[in-house]
Amino acid sequence: MAQDSTNQTTTDAAIKAALAEIRFDERGLVPAIAQEADTGEVLMLAWMNREAVTATLATGEAHYWSRSRGKLWKKGESSGQIQKLRDFRIDCDGDTVLLTVDQTGVACHTGRHTCFFRAPRADALADIVPVGVSPETLYGAGNGKKA
Repeated sequence: MAQDSTNQTTTDAAIKAALAEIRFDERGLVPAIAQEADTGEVLMLAWMNREAVTATLATGEAHYWSRSRGKLWKKGESSGQIQKLRDFRIDCDGDTVLLTVDQTGVACHTGRHTCFFRAPRADALADIVPVGVSPETLYGAGNGKKA
């Protein structure tokens, strides 16, 4: 059972209630936004299925559904860049979830703190967030796994 922002545990009944309110799409997925709890910075957008929601709420660490690998993915399982859950929210339509997290290290597989590091500037698209950790350091040369 996970601790939420009010230090309450997420019970099986609360997990079932959350699952009942989430409107998963035809693939059984819902978009999940991860946001840094202390700063409000949006770190990433990923996908969750029922198993990922359950694992996240039960363990207090973010789990997602990897569409490219076709399997459950614990954030940071290969890189060590985990997300500790502070709060889990469901939007008004039930079709998006928001995880407020304490991010260890970087959220992006490119080695940046956030996946949202590109922005139009002047006449080009610019990288506005520096690389904090090289992807080779996170995964080894040529590994290419996601954080």
